[in-house]
Amino acid sequence: MELRHLRYFIAVAEELHFTRAAERLGIQQPPLSLQIRQLEEELGTPLFRRLTRGVRLTESGIWLLDEARRILEHVERVKAGVQSRARGETGRVRVGFAGATYFHPLVPSAIGAFRQRYPGVVLLPEQSNTPHLIAGLRAGEIDVAFIRPPVTESEGLAFDLLVEEPMLVVLPAAHARAGERSIPLAAIAEDTLILFPRQTGPGLYDAVIAACQQAGFSPEIGQEAPQITSTVHMVAAGFGVSIVPQSVQQIHAEGVAYLRIQGDAPCAQISLAYRRGDQSAAVQHFVGITRRYKRVR
Repeated sequence: MELRHLRYFIAVAEELHFTRAAERLGIQQPPLSLQIRQLEEELGTPLFRRLTRGVRLTESGIWLLDEARRILEHVERVKAGVQSRARGETGRVRVGFAGATYFHPLVPSAIGAFRQRYPGVVLLPEQSNTPHLIAGLRAGEIDVAFIRPPVTESEGLAFDLLVEEPMLVVLPAAHARAGERSIPLAAIAEDTLILFPRQTGPGLYDAVIAACQQAGFSPEIGQEAPQITSTVHMVAAGFGVSIVPQSVQQIHAEGVAYLRIQGDAPCAQISLAYRRGDQSAAVQHFVGITRRYKRVR
């Protein structure tokens, strides 16, 4: 039994006339009659009673009509689903976020635009650090990731630099310079610097250390924070001072002050990482939409 047999059968069952059914299907009446006869032979039972004018469904034909309609409707749904998936209108995209990248307005803006354009695609978020997200991309466990460059092992991956934002100094409210709007980086040379572990974000970590050295001092590193966002709360608790991306100042922790850095301030970068040549249409759409929000030319 083929799908065309069911389509031919439904046409005859609805028209109750072979000639009208043949005209509706755009074929000749004799081939249509032959196809219906072959279907009846395959099923081992007549589906129609042939009358002088037209036909009438048998009990078996009445039962088959409902089933044939369900089968063809299901086939059409499957066909539409496959085509929708091929166009990237359905499916899922696993999205990674590293180093408080989600605080930068570019990231939620791009994600919001994607969800509005492709509501049938499920986004599965995962928060981690850059090295783990890169490993997840390589293993096929993540499809795209907002990461902090640079990345040393980049084979097979593509990176779109999206934004470079200045970094700020975070001081406890009791600090002598907390009331100022900006300070030179050398102003914290005698303070204990709170940073996250280098292995969680080596690019950002090295940029902070390099900026301090360029300002004329090697910082005294205190207790490490689990992640970038944790440094703010550790500053509030009196563990020291820190340097964070500008977008992190959205964390309104009581007892801290964010100050601009005078002179050459270190920059925090955000890139979108994905597998080069990924064939998923949904992933390609995500990359394309995110690129529209790029702020680095």
